[in-house]
Amino acid sequence: MKLKKMPRQVIILGMVSFFTDIASEMLYPVAPIFLASLGASMALVGILEGAASVIAGVLKGYFGALSDKLGKRSIFVLLGYGLSGLIKPLPGFFPSVATVIASRLTDRIGKGVRTSPRDALLAGHAGENTGAVFGFHRSMDTLGAMLGPVAALLLLYFYPGNYALVYLAAILPSLGAIYFTFLVRDPAETTGKKREYSYRKFWSEAPSKYKLLLLLFTIFSFVNSSDVFLILKSRNLFNSDTMAIAGYIFFNFVYAFSSYPAGLLSDRIGKKYIFSIGLIIFSIVYFGFAFNSSQYLLWLLFAFYGFYSAATEGISKAWVSDLIKDTNRGSAIGLLNSLSSFGVMAGSAATGFLWDYYGASIPFMISGIVSLIIAIFILTAFD
Repeated sequence: MKLKKMPRQVIILGMVSFFTDIASEMLYPVAPIFLASLGASMALVGILEGAASVIAGVLKGYFGALSDKLGKRSIFVLLGYGLSGLIKPLPGFFPSVATVIASRLTDRIGKGVRTSPRDALLAGHAGENTGAVFGFHRSMDTLGAMLGPVAALLLLYFYPGNYALVYLAAILPSLGAIYFTFLVRDPAETTGKKREYSYRKFWSEAPSKYKLLLLLFTIFSFVNSSDVFLILKSRNLFNSDTMAIAGYIFFNFVYAFSSYPAGLLSDRIGKKYIFSIGLIIFSIVYFGFAFNSSQYLLWLLFAFYGFYSAATEGISKAWVSDLIKDTNRGSAIGLLNSLSSFGVMAGSAATGFLWDYYGASIPFMISGIVSLIIAIFILTAFD
């Protein structure tokens, strides 16, 4: 596979995501452990992740469509990343369940504002290489997600149990992300071209393949609950906060270095094959988490989970971008992001309650079965 030269704006957006995810992923694996230490239940963790997803989901759809209507996307990138970066240290100053929840929800508001306009910007710079561009962006994003937990582990090693300090430290990479947002630019040919816009018209003109993909991606999101449950299952198996976070770091390592090759390969052989393989791997991983009792096998499951993420996260948006013209990509990707977030919301809440009452195996088994069915359908239903 021949490597592609990335446009400057794609690299800048990659740097924004790199620094943002260092900060976010310092906190993401720590937050459920912090909440548990403060007395929160698994159901509350699930509800929090679900609420975070629905808030982000509503805003992703709205701001994606708004960026199409205004012909401007970079301003939403600046606002969204700026809000998330500034709110992250709140629990460091006021450590409590309430402030952890407030920080998480406000951070997701920022994500909702920025995500769809940013994805539309990436697609606008991609040309025929959507898989490569989204794969590169996911690699940069996930490299930050790998380094963030490493930083958290180091802080917790020297200051055991001081979760508030991790929140305070997260402001440093957040400032790096905010700096790069000021360098983001809209394509010259689209900047400021406000136009007549109708969401109904967009939907009526959207190709049938896009609508079917939207349905399948949404169904999958209902069984793709928050990764915090994998972290918590790992913590129970390892009986160690450090090892649970280390497993999450390993997952991100595999994810970061697999995303770009997966994107390149999807441009070459087709998005449906790479995405379907990813869903099959997801099914294997969730069956593994349902029945596994070996600490050694857990590392292999985290590795496979990294391959799954590389084969699906960026590929789904690249696939949609191939089907939709540039002027409507904010709406198309925004609707995908919104419905997926609603699915994750419901799935996370259901997983939390099922875990509390029936144990972890039941929700993991359901996820494995449904994802396998969707993979088979995609392989057979799309040309």
